[in-house]
Amino acid sequence: MFGNLLKNLSILKKFLFINLIFFTIIGLFTFLYLKNVQPNLIKKKSSNHIEVINNTIDNLTRLDVQFNEEDIRKFLFSTRFLFQNLDRVIFFDNQLNLVGDTDTLDLDPRSFSKRLDTVELEILSEKKTKEITENKNINIGNDNSVSLKDILFNYASSKNFGIPFTFFQDEFNKFKLTTIKNVMQDGKNIGYLAITENANDIKAAIDERKTFIIRTAIAVGIVILIFSFVLNKYFLKPIKNLVSYTKTIKNKNPKGTNIDALKTRNDELGLLSNSLDDMTLELQKRITHAENFSTDLVHEIRNPLASLKSASEILHDTNDINQRIRLIDILSHDVQRIERLITDYSQILKDEVALSKEKIKRLDIEPIIKSVVDDFNNLYKLKRGIQISYQNDGKGRYFINGIENRIEQIIANLLDNAISFSENDKDVLVKVSKLKDNKVMVNILDQGQGFKEKDTNKIFKRFYSNRPDKFGQHSGLGLNIVKNLVDLHNATIRAHNRTDQKGASMEIIFPKV
Repeated sequence: MFGNLLKNLSILKKFLFINLIFFTIIGLFTFLYLKNVQPNLIKKKSSNHIEVINNTIDNLTRLDVQFNEEDIRKFLFSTRFLFQNLDRVIFFDNQLNLVGDTDTLDLDPRSFSKRLDTVELEILSEKKTKEITENKNINIGNDNSVSLKDILFNYASSKNFGIPFTFFQDEFNKFKLTTIKNVMQDGKNIGYLAITENANDIKAAIDERKTFIIRTAIAVGIVILIFSFVLNKYFLKPIKNLVSYTKTIKNKNPKGTNIDALKTRNDELGLLSNSLDDMTLELQKRITHAENFSTDLVHEIRNPLASLKSASEILHDTNDINQRIRLIDILSHDVQRIERLITDYSQILKDEVALSKEKIKRLDIEPIIKSVVDDFNNLYKLKRGIQISYQNDGKGRYFINGIENRIEQIIANLLDNAISFSENDKDVLVKVSKLKDNKVMVNILDQGQGFKEKDTNKIFKRFYSNRPDKFGQHSGLGLNIVKNLVDLHNATIRAHNRTDQKGASMEIIFPKV
C-alpha cells in the first residue's frame, strides 16, 4: 500500500512525504526523550536528598537527639555542614509539629518558635491527597498548593510510609523539589525529615533541550524547504520541460516546449537536453526522409502499374499474335522495373538500419579502392574488355574517417555507374590525391557520353534516371545511395563532364583527419 502510494506521487511530493515521515518518527522519539528527561533528573536529585536524609538520621540516632525544638535547634547549629548545598531542611515530630527548620538558623533563638508557626498551611484537596499518597513525583502546581503538614499526614497513612517520598512543585518561575521520610528509633516513629530544594536547573535543562530541539527542527525544516525549492526549480522543472518537449514531438505540435535554455546548461541535464534534441532532429530527419521516399516510390511505381494494367486489358481483348508479343514485352519490362525499384528500396532501408549500428574510424582508403578495382577488373575485363586503372599522386598514405564496407559500397556503385555508361573496350580511371588542406579526393573518370544535364546535382536525386535504353534500365536510386553514404562521412560529391576528353567525372572530397 505504501509503495503504491509513493509510486503515484511526483519526485517532489515523494521527497516531502518521506521527510514528513522522518520528522514524525524523530518527533515521536524526541517526545519520549523529553518525557523521560525530567523524571531522570528528579530521580538523580532525589537520590542526593535520600543520601542526606539517611546520613542525618544516622547522626540523630548516634547523638540520641530528641525531636523537640531545643535539641533539634542545637543539632542544626552543630551539623549545618550537612546541609550546605540544600535550600531547606525541615524537622517534624511524630505529631506533625514543626520542631526545626534550617531557614531559622540565622535567627534569634527567641524568634525560632514564631518562625516555625509561619509554615504554609494551604489545604490539601481530597483528590490531591490520593495522588500524593499513592504516586511518586507528583507535580503540585499553583492551583493545588498544599502544606507540608498535609503531605506528611497523608504520607503517614499511605502504603509508601517508611519509603522516601519525592514530589515537585512547578510554579511560574520556580521548580521546587521536596523529599520526605520518617525517622525510626527503637522501632518507633519519632518524627519526619523533609528536604526542600529549588531545582531550577532541572527546569533550565529541560527548557534548554526543548529550545535546542525546536531550533534544530526549524533549521532542518528551512533546509528542506530550500532544498525542495532548488530541487524543483533546477532539476524537476527542467525534467518536466523535457517531458513536455517529448510529448510535443510525439504530437507534432510546432508550438511546443523550447529546450534551448536547457541546452546551454553545463551539467548532466544540459547534456541530456542536447542529446535529446539531437536525437529528435535525427528522428525527424529520418521520418521526413522515409515519408518523402515512400511518396516518391509510390509515384514511381504508379506509372509501370498503369502500364501493366493497360497492357493486360489490351492483351485480354486482342487476338493479334504480334500485338500480344509486344504487350507481353511491355508487361515483362514493367515488372522488371517494379522489381528493381522494390529491390533497391529494400536495400536502402537495410543500409540505413546497418549504418545506425556502425562506427566511423580512421582508415587508409588506398587499399580499399585497390581491392574494389581488382574485383571489377576480374568481372568486366574479360566480359566487356573494360580496363579499370588506379592512380595516386604519390603523397604518402591517404587516411580518412570512415566505415570500411561503406567506402567499398561508394566506390563500387560509382564504378558500376561509370561502367554502365561506357562502351565496350573503354577504360575507367580511379585517382586518389591529397589537396593542399590535407583533404583526400577520390576521382572516378569514364569515357562515356557524359552528362546532358546542365544541373548535374539532379543525378543524385531519388529515382532520377536519364540514361539511353542501350545502357540498360536502372531504378534511379544508385547515385542517391552514394550521396547518402557520402553525407554520412561528412564528405562532398560533385559530378561534371571531363574537359580533357569525352566522358564524365565523379569527385569525392573527404575532410582531413
